[in-house]
Amino acid sequence: MTVPQDRRPATGSPPAEDGEVLAPDRPAPSGSSGRPRRGGRVPRFRSVRRVPAALLALVVLAAAGPLLYDLAAVRAGRPRTRWHRVLVRELSERPLHDVWVLTGAAAAVAAGLWLLALALAPGLRGLLPMRRDRSGLRAGIDRPAAALVLRDRAVEVSGVRSVRVRMGRKTVRVHAVSHFRDLDEVRADLGTALAAGLAELGLAGRPAMTLRVRRPTRKG
Repeated sequence: MTVPQDRRPATGSPPAEDGEVLAPDRPAPSGSSGRPRRGGRVPRFRSVRRVPAALLALVVLAAAGPLLYDLAAVRAGRPRTRWHRVLVRELSERPLHDVWVLTGAAAAVAAGLWLLALALAPGLRGLLPMRRDRSGLRAGIDRPAAALVLRDRAVEVSGVRSVRVRMGRKTVRVHAVSHFRDLDEVRADLGTALAAGLAELGLAGRPAMTLRVRRPTRKG
């Protein structure tokens, strides 16, 4: 869903020329601030990264296994294998500005940066952390599930024909179509219902909400 570019002020904004009205996020009801009651800031869930770890282990095993075997064979008095001799000769004779050396170095740097990014980034962007009301207990909700809860809340508002909800980590975008009632009234009721729905989700961080209400598109 695209977010309209002509956003209007948060309070008292008149309807747009095309029949659309925009509403920012509304304050949470009293007693529900959207922040964790205790334990401070709730961290995001971290991904286990099983697939990258398995791929890295396979690459290391494939590279180190034959090398360790050849080194053990040389220690045992056997001659070096042909690939070992070729590798040593290439590393000693090929200049540093060679295209293959530069390509290999760039690939190694890119792989290292990718692994560092995976190690530092928490991942699991689709899982929203919830408030920690009890110590030692962590809970989360999928973004599609949270969007479905808000959509069910929105369709219960009188005058709402259809609703699309896009749930992000920090922003909720709601696109509603109203086929009767005044758009300002529908917007106000939707803002109240969605604010209550966000409070009931119990998210650790309260996302900002962008609400767009319009009339159905006339055909012909």
